[in-house]
Amino acid sequence: MSLVQRTAAKWVSMCLVMVLFLTVLGGANRASAFTTANADTAMTSFVNTFYDASAKYFYTNSDHQIQAAHAYGPNGGLYTDFWWEAQLWETVMDAYQRTGNSTYRTMIDDIYTGFNAKYTNMVANQFNDDLGWWALACLRAYEITGTQEYLNRGSFLFDHVYASWDTSYYGGGIWWRSDAQNPATSTNAQKNMATNAPMVMTAIKLKNAYNNASYLTKAQQIYSWIQTKLVNGSKVNDHMEGTGAGIVKDWDFTYNYGTYLGAATALYMATGTASYLTDANNAANYVINKMTSATTLLYEGENDAPGFKMVFARNLNQLRVQASQSQYLNFLQQNATQAWNHRRTSDGIIGSDWTAPTGSSYIQSLAAAAGASILQLAPADNYTGNIAGNGVYEAENARRTLASGSGMINESTQTGFNGRGYVSGWNTNGTTIDFYVNQNTAGTKTITFRYAAATGNASRYVNVNGVDVAANLTFNGTSNWSTWNTVSLTVSLAAGSNTIRLGFASSKGNTNYLNIDQLSGL
Repeated sequence: MSLVQRTAAKWVSMCLVMVLFLTVLGGANRASAFTTANADTAMTSFVNTFYDASAKYFYTNSDHQIQAAHAYGPNGGLYTDFWWEAQLWETVMDAYQRTGNSTYRTMIDDIYTGFNAKYTNMVANQFNDDLGWWALACLRAYEITGTQEYLNRGSFLFDHVYASWDTSYYGGGIWWRSDAQNPATSTNAQKNMATNAPMVMTAIKLKNAYNNASYLTKAQQIYSWIQTKLVNGSKVNDHMEGTGAGIVKDWDFTYNYGTYLGAATALYMATGTASYLTDANNAANYVINKMTSATTLLYEGENDAPGFKMVFARNLNQLRVQASQSQYLNFLQQNATQAWNHRRTSDGIIGSDWTAPTGSSYIQSLAAAAGASILQLAPADNYTGNIAGNGVYEAENARRTLASGSGMINESTQTGFNGRGYVSGWNTNGTTIDFYVNQNTAGTKTITFRYAAATGNASRYVNVNGVDVAANLTFNGTSNWSTWNTVSLTVSLAAGSNTIRLGFASSKGNTNYLNIDQLSGL
């Protein structure tokens, strides 16, 4: 993944810029069952929409057009780029392992052939994380099929990436790029979770395939560096950069937690050491408790970001199955049901936000694959209905629209907040926070906003499903920014999907700043 892509993904994750507005009408969400047939339909819809059987490759977008938003990959971006195709290949493996369907078995070989036709020299790619995703996927393909070529390629790619292990900076770790290994001369020089953690999983697969303990030694070496440099308690950070001792960037991405817990799970299975299982559970619970919207995995943005929760879910399922951690089954099933319930009826495709109906615009293949995969990973529970979750919506995980010059950001500097932080710096006309709220049944609810307003009384409007229900809701001033207060109102909600918008308009409120921590009572 390029620096531009990673920086863009981080910006969207921090700001959750709402690019496309979804029109959410009361009752628009179907009450649907997550069944085996649903999982079959989701995968069939994904393949029918995105797979080019003649090229043996996936299109980037559902409309089969090159879009400027992500014009990366073969044929000018018509087809998915390097790491996307690895993830989509694994989606096919997800489907094959669930179904045993010969169509998906054939696709495993075909996609590999198609990818090599587009990328005739894989190691010309300087991004070690890209190569690492393919190494990991190749070894999974070997485990499934027994095809020696996949083992050979996975081993080759592992050795190539591991050659970027270096102790000159930060005490170890594998560089993100093979051509940027000096932070004094390159702004691209960093060592990140997305490169190092997948290599731990890959090393364990090689150890198992070759019965060679040297791969276990390398896996533990990489993991020890990760644990020392990028992990702080249950917080899994993104990367290190800079000269000297370096600085840690604490960006929150679900795929960082997913790759880390996957690495910990692999080492636990290889060694039986209980601390690895503890690490995996800590990472899993951080995401479940703090990076969800009423227990549904959060929307992290477009382009690369929708694939992050697919990586998390895939590895969480491995933790569930391999390490017998059954406590995650319900979480995975509820997220699968959310994804299925919010699919688009015209083509069955699931979008990037599992909490709200998929819109009418083109959908990117990585986002659609995430939705298809979760239905392959989680065993069907045959639940009929909507998923209301736990009724708590953290503001920092909500969708947001920004106006020019808005300082509306996620922050965690004040004390006493819930979750990972709160939305702060909010006093610009035209800015909103949208909470996508799902309800099992229609009815009235008393909803509560938790907030701080240290500059005095503030006011915002509340809109439910496109209708203002409070034109000027008052948030009484608080003594300081670490003192939190609540304000409540009663609203009518439809069964299924609802949008509760908290917004600022100069015609409806004052310009005093307001920090929002969470919405609850649902």
